[in-house]
Formats: sequence, structure tokens, C-alpha cells
Amino acid sequence: MLKTHNCGELRSGDAGKEVTLAGWLNRRRDHGGLIFLDLRDRFGITQVTVNSEEQPAAHRNASEARGEFVVQVKGRVHQRPPGFENPDLATGMIEVLADEVTILTESRTPPFYLSGSKSDDVDEALRLKYRYLDLRRPRLAQNIILRHNIVRYIREFFYAHDFLEIETPILLKSTPEGARDFVVPSRVHAGKFYALPQSPQQMKQLLMVAGMERYFQIARCFRDEDLRADRQPEFTQLDLEMSFVDVDDIRALIEALMIDLSGKVSPKRIQQLPFPVISYDEAMEKYGIDRPDLRFGCQLFNITDAVAESGFSVFQNAATSGGQVKGVVYPGGADLSRRELDGFGDFVKQYGAKGAAWIGVTGAPGADGRYPADALRSQITKFLSQAEIDAIMQRSGAKQGDLILIVADKSSVVAQSLANLRLDIGKRANLIDPDVLAFCWVLDFPLLEYNEDEKRWEAVHHPFTSAKDEDWDRLESHPGEVKAKAYDIILNGWEIGGGSIRIHRSDNQARLFKRIGLSEEEIDARFGHIIEAFQYGAPPHGGIALGIERVVALYADAPSIRDVMAFPKTAMGTDLMLEAPSPVDERQLAELHIRVREEDLKKLTES
Repeated sequence: MLKTHNCGELRSGDAGKEVTLAGWLNRRRDHGGLIFLDLRDRFGITQVTVNSEEQPAAHRNASEARGEFVVQVKGRVHQRPPGFENPDLATGMIEVLADEVTILTESRTPPFYLSGSKSDDVDEALRLKYRYLDLRRPRLAQNIILRHNIVRYIREFFYAHDFLEIETPILLKSTPEGARDFVVPSRVHAGKFYALPQSPQQMKQLLMVAGMERYFQIARCFRDEDLRADRQPEFTQLDLEMSFVDVDDIRALIEALMIDLSGKVSPKRIQQLPFPVISYDEAMEKYGIDRPDLRFGCQLFNITDAVAESGFSVFQNAATSGGQVKGVVYPGGADLSRRELDGFGDFVKQYGAKGAAWIGVTGAPGADGRYPADALRSQITKFLSQAEIDAIMQRSGAKQGDLILIVADKSSVVAQSLANLRLDIGKRANLIDPDVLAFCWVLDFPLLEYNEDEKRWEAVHHPFTSAKDEDWDRLESHPGEVKAKAYDIILNGWEIGGGSIRIHRSDNQARLFKRIGLSEEEIDARFGHIIEAFQYGAPPHGGIALGIERVVALYADAPSIRDVMAFPKTAMGTDLMLEAPSPVDERQLAELHIRVREEDLKKLTES
């Protein structure tokens, strides 16, 4: 047996035991006659003491060991002398007095520190190239362990709620809608392709038609899309579907899951129970985004109607041209420097805005409750009437010492600018409690949105989402007004999951396909299988998918989902460790009936 115990297991009650440990040498301290080895494995660290007088052979081997050598130690567990305990280690009350030290494998010097404070300051590209070393670092290792525990709990939760865990295929039919598919050429069927699933959406709906009633899966999904911190080309989601349910049933189930899960894997407290519920329209109006971070206030305020006839042309032009004039309050920001104030204008410019007007509330209101001009520090108040100033102060709720920031532009620019500015204020002003989990539900999304580039309507979520019952009559006449039976669950400003009640009638499904511009031939070619399936008695059904990486990243306080994946890709979708994607030889391509045209590669490179 190469080890009898792991390196995080031994305690004071084990004193006197003969043990065998094995792991990586985390640190060696040589004090001449005594050498201290910190031996590390997945479970923790144990201090090993090697005495040259008592065990000269073990001491010689210990003196040759270096960082990240794989070492086996045989010896006795010993209570550490008083004053030499290490309360920062679970094993800090004991040490192992070595009788034998065996070097199992030597190691080259790693390209970066794997422990200590310097291990946190390593270029990510280098870490990804040597990911097998990066995963030895305590923080990364703990993230992977946390992920395992979360997935294990999720499985146990759904087993207890009568769900069946069912695997769905990885090789599917390409039905382009939304993100790009990854396609896989067929060797046997020349000129034909499979697609990797963006999600098991159609398969889980077909499982409902099959009568499975409660399905879940920890599903691998693939999307060929532009990447960012919370996206990867391949990812994992909790995927589930239920028959004979409505929106409230699914919300209640997921809320119970997240409450129980949070209590088991996180010391953070849930901010509000039950989870707050807000509509999509309310989220956009108050926060400028459909995934608001509710850990702090600073809701947006709207003064568009109040400044439609303003003497300040920037406000008037936006208000009268169909745009918006909205703002947000920076609590306690009235005395910021002019350089900092100008910085807010630069900040919103990256989201398309032309700048940000500001008003510092430096004085108190008068006896009538109105703020005189000398109580406000601003470059724009001289252009505003007292009525306009009153409207700004009333709607913003700003008090003495606060700073008001206002953006005027088209609605989409105002929303994006202020949503990000609000988050920036939350961080700058230390308004965000890091020990809080702020969940909420966002409901009543639009079913469709108009794509100006392609001049057609398209599904906001996906084309299997049902309209609200009362809105089906408006699908053809007023598609932009139709609301969906869709719901997103938000945690600390991240969308961790989304779902909907699905269309289960073939006639309504065909209507929606036509409304998004698909012809009868396209509907039959892409989705004929599901239209036909619905004609054999499909139950009302709905479901949701939660992003496993996003959930784990939030519980782990990780800045990116890459930090909770064993082997992630870069932001460009490349694997630096395996150097993928990579070319394949001509023989493989020929078997797949594929030819790479050099002229096309040249054009792509030049572009």
C-alpha cells in the first residue's frame, strides 16, 4: 500500500499510529540535523519531521527532495510540542516523525509558484498552458472540489424529487437558431453533418412526449459563439424538464434547490426569501439590464418627460427624438474631484453614450423642500428651470452629499450605459456586501424581438417558448407586444439559469416558426420531427437550464468560469495545453469528404 492515510486526515487522536503518506513536496525547510517536509495531496498538508540522528537514510533522501517531487513517507504520528502548533492547518496539532522517506518521482522546477502569495500573480495564458500544474494550486483545487460537491448535491436533490436522469445524444441534427452550431462531418454519409447540441432542448421535450414526466441531466453543451468571462465553447448545465406544470411549479422547485444548495456549500447568507420577482420591463426600467444585481440599491430614475422642453438641448433632443433621459445616484459622491467626475463621462462613452451630466448635492434644501441653485454643484443647472431641477431631485431621491449622474441618448444606449455605471458605483462606493447571495426571478420577457439587420422577427429565448395564453391572438398582428412564459433566475447580477413553459401544440409551434420567417419547407426540414411528435399527444410541459460553471464561480468568488473548469479554453476558444484546434492530415480529411481550400484560408487570414 503506497499510503494508509491522506495528508489532511490525521489529528491528535491519531498520535502513536504508524502511517504511510504519499504526495507532493509543498515545501522543504532544512535546519541541518532536522528537515521539515510539508507533504501535500488533494486532501491537505501534513508536516513531516526527519531527524538525521535517528533516521540517517531518511534524512539523506529528504535532503535531496525538492518542490513538487512526489514523496512517500513512513513514520509515526506525534503530537506537536506546545507552542509549535499551526492553527491554520487542519493537521496543525500533529506531525509525522519519519522512519523512511522515498522519492517516487522527481520534478522539474515548475514555471510558476504553486503555493504562497506569489502563486496568485501568474499570467493566465501560462497557467492554461500548464493547467495540470495550475490545478495543484489550493484555490483552483478547491474550486474543482466545490464543483464536484455542487453537482453531487444537485443529483441527490432531483433523485429525491422523482426525476429520472437520462442522457441525450451528443451527435444531433443542425437546426440553426441563435448561436452557431459546432458541426461534425459524417464519414459514412458523405456530405452530411451532425451538430453538437447547444442544449438538449428538443430532446428533453421529446422525452416529455414519451411520458417520462420528470427528466434531468448534467448536460454537456456546445456553442460556437464569441467568448467572455462567463462563456466557453463547451460548458455544462443542469438541464431539466417537467410535464403538467406551470411557471410557479418550476420556480418553486428551483428556489428550493438553490436554498438547500446554498446552505450546504456556502457560508454566505441569502438576502431575501422568497426570491424577489420582477418583470422584464421593471428590470430594464429600474436597472437598465435584465439580470440586475440586487445586493445594493441605486435604482435608475427617468426624467424624460420632465425635460422634453428643457433649455438644455442635450436633454431636449434625446427626449423629443424617441430616446430617454435617465440617471443614477452615487451616494456620498458630491465631493468627488472634477477629474473623477469627468471620468464618468469617459466611462459611459465605451457603451455608446456621448457623456454623462452630473449634479453634486452640496447643500441642504430650503424651507420649502426645494434645492436652490447654490446648493447644487453642476455644469448644467444653469440651463435648467427650477421645475426641471425639482423633478430631478424628487425622482432621483438624492440627498445632501450625493452625486446625480444623467445620460441622455437612445434607449438602448442609456440602458447599457447606466446599467454598467450603476455597477461601477456599487463597487466604488463599497455598497456591495460580498457575503450576500441576492437571488431574483425575472419574468414576462418579450416572446420576439425584431432583427433590424435581417428584417425579421426572432425568438428572444428560443422558438419553443410559449406565448402567454392571452397573447397568442396578437402573434401575427402585434408580435412585439407578445409576452413569453419565460423566466430567468439571477444571482448577484449573473443570469445563472433560464427556462420557459414550452409550446406543446403542433399548430401553435408551426405558427411561431412562420412568425420568425421560416417557410413550410424550412419548418419541415429543420423541425418536422418535433411538429409530428406533438401530433401524438404532447403534455403541457416546461423546464429550465442552470449553468453549472456560473453557479460554482459565484459560490467560489471566482472572476471567471475558467477558474472552475478543469481544462477550459482561452477567450479565443483555444486550448493552450493541447494546442487545439489544430490541423488534421489530408488522409483524415479525405475520409470525411472534406477539402481545405488554400485560397479560402488566405482570404480569412487577410481579413
